[in-house]
Amino acid sequence: MGRYLEQTEGRSELQQKIAADLRAKSLARAKEEGRADPYTTEPEDIEDSAYLKGTKKTTTLAGAWLVIFFMAIAVFIIFVIQASR
Repeated sequence: MGRYLEQTEGRSELQQKIAADLRAKSLARAKEEGRADPYTTEPEDIEDSAYLKGTKKTTTLAGAWLVIFFMAIAVFIIFVIQASR
């Protein structure tokens, strides 16, 4: 058993067999689902996802909201400093 798990590379023979089996199973499942390669993500797959329905992309006002948020935090910190004196 010790010789079987002896590592001459980064993986043992058992690990290589398991990885090959899992790779073959994932490729077979991907072909059933209609995708040729399960390891690539294509933008049209992501944009067609159901969880994106009803959402919209971030607008240019996001930067303005970020500035307002940091200004509000700064005002709160100044208020706490002034109240503690």
